[in-house]
Amino acid sequence: MAGITDGNFCEKMSIFGFDMLTIGGYNIDNETINAGRSIIGRGRPEFDIKEENILFTIEKESSIIKKAWDGKVSVNLRSKSPDPIIEISKINEIDVVEINAHCRQPEITDIGCGQALLYDIEKLYDFTRDVVNKAQSKVSVKIRANIGNVDDIQTSKVIEEAGADYLHVDAMKPGFNHADLNIIKNIKENTKIFLIGNNSIRDLKSAREMISAGADGISLARAAMNGHIPFDLSKI
Repeated sequence: MAGITDGNFCEKMSIFGFDMLTIGGYNIDNETINAGRSIIGRGRPEFDIKEENILFTIEKESSIIKKAWDGKVSVNLRSKSPDPIIEISKINEIDVVEINAHCRQPEITDIGCGQALLYDIEKLYDFTRDVVNKAQSKVSVKIRANIGNVDDIQTSKVIEEAGADYLHVDAMKPGFNHADLNIIKNIKENTKIFLIGNNSIRDLKSAREMISAGADGISLARAAMNGHIPFDLSKI
């Protein structure tokens, strides 16, 4: 979440009433790892994990959480192909693998990963379907809304049709410092998939607005980066 892949951090956050904690995103194959090395200089150290250490690292970090907490552990993953994601779904401590169709770092999108998947709807369907059919965990797909030449409703329907369990939407609204609640409403009206709303949730009011717009759940990252939640999750 927001560049934090530390199981110890997530363990500390578990006391605040979350149903699921997410580590990642991780680059998990040679192509994304090589792309990620170019990003490290911009202060994103989580991109610097060798391919041979990925399985061990994810298993170690997820185990830290599971040993202290009985909720769901999710891992957000970037990969050129479904196979490494399927492999990570076999880790006992992982409850949900999340396909990252969200990252907008150019080094990642230039190789067809992250939000580049949103521009190829057939590839997104086939990629998601392959993970769904072979994964030994539940499957989530995280997307970014309101990017040019992408139909958010069509994209959401395709992810649902592919069989994903969760759709995680960064309801980004370019030029504004609040989420696009209309896109959450429209996706909810056009799909039945479990919808996780994300973006600019920083207090009880914004959390309630996201749920009222149609989200079945919310995700937090930046609001929690200082190690606590600025509102009571149980009051949403």
